[in-house]
Amino acid sequence: MDEMTETLAPETAEISEEPVMVEVVDVQFRPGQKIYFFDPSGMEIPVGAHLIIDTARGPEYGTCTGTNHKISEKDVVPPLRGVIRLATEADEKIVAENRQKEKKAYSVCMQKIEEHNLDMQLVSAEYAFDGSKILFFFTADERVDFRELVKNLASIFHTRIELRQIGVRDKAKMVGGLGICGRPFCCAQFLDDFQPVSIKMAKTQNLSLNPTKISGACGRLMCCLKYEQEAYEDLIRTSPKMDSFVDTPDGRGTVVDVNLLCQMVKVRLEKNPESCCCHHNCDICVLRNGKAKKNDPPIPADLAPISGPDAKQRPEKPKEEEPALDPVKFRYRMDSVVDEPEQEQRPARAEKPERPVRQPRASRSDNGEKNEESGEQRSTRRRRRPRNAGQRAGENRTEGAPQEKQDRRENTEKGERFERGEKPERAERQDRPKPPRRPRPEQRERREENGEMPNSENGPSHRRKPNHFRRRKPKNPGDGSRGAE
Repeated sequence: MDEMTETLAPETAEISEEPVMVEVVDVQFRPGQKIYFFDPSGMEIPVGAHLIIDTARGPEYGTCTGTNHKISEKDVVPPLRGVIRLATEADEKIVAENRQKEKKAYSVCMQKIEEHNLDMQLVSAEYAFDGSKILFFFTADERVDFRELVKNLASIFHTRIELRQIGVRDKAKMVGGLGICGRPFCCAQFLDDFQPVSIKMAKTQNLSLNPTKISGACGRLMCCLKYEQEAYEDLIRTSPKMDSFVDTPDGRGTVVDVNLLCQMVKVRLEKNPESCCCHHNCDICVLRNGKAKKNDPPIPADLAPISGPDAKQRPEKPKEEEPALDPVKFRYRMDSVVDEPEQEQRPARAEKPERPVRQPRASRSDNGEKNEESGEQRSTRRRRRPRNAGQRAGENRTEGAPQEKQDRRENTEKGERFERGEKPERAERQDRPKPPRRPRPEQRERREENGEMPNSENGPSHRRKPNHFRRRKPKNPGDGSRGAE
């Protein structure tokens, strides 16, 4: 037994070994740049403290973004460099001077790039803490020969010059800005490393493949496409594919649309292809996942586990409980709440009072005496009016009244036929009076000779008056003389 424990002891010891933990602090050199781990060198460094750190390029100035904490030794990139000291006032002055020098160096480098006609875009210029080196970052579509540019810059600044080409995503991270969502760039705020993003993610999330809608300010695909990719992949595993054959409570059909976020599908029914229905993924049964292939066996016609006769009865939904509170009552007054008044029966209409009997109207007889008669006698006299009153009472109506009615009726019938486009009868057209025609000059002279047409001697003539009958204008308007008439 002791031998077994001796042999098993080393194995259990190896298994039970815990990872080695290292104490570090988080340091950031520039706002929006990557965060690095450094050894605190036994100091308790608060968040926001300015530090002088030992780096591969020499001493550098940085800011503490995370206080002392322990991490696994596997997460540390060797060698782990340490913090030299906390920044002093002299260090702060040196950093402020370097920021002013960077602006001047940036403008000088831009002028030299234009002089050499180089196809490159300058992004920023950084001075080392001790001023031993100036680092210029730029972007370019192709490889650029900048050897002459480096010589000119070295002769101006008398220090070591380094030009480093970066990508457009790094440029957006360094410059910063606002995205299409209205917030600052993710890469300039919290993203340490750029994660790979592909167009397949946009297809999986059912987004528009228009480059202007899924691209960021840098011209590359937006980094936020990676955020929800894992959630969409999990939803796809639990949802049927397009063109799948499924069974629903309404019958069997084909999936024509899939809503991943709502976990619902739109199905075109097999019996009624013109109608579609929507169901939740948990309410359907997938008979064939995806589009049918040539080698796939046919689906039996009686296979319907949900809509078939052998389907289990779905549990009925519990009935909604009636509300415990009383229904809301309408408030007719501000001081009290009263019930709705019942619909009262409308009172019957009051009978109209009888009209007063009109006083008899006095009439005069031929002798000038007034005769009075009652209203009843006058009404009976009016009702006993003869039918053909127009023919009998010739004094008040014209004798040809019935003939006028008949002529008026015939005229209306002719007008209706004219509106319908019917031509009048031949007899009607012949009876219509023709307008008098003006005689020609030859006929006029012959009629005047025969005495058929009146002339100036016999009567008024249709000829125009001669000119000597007209009023003449004065020859000299200034003297006020009038022409002879």
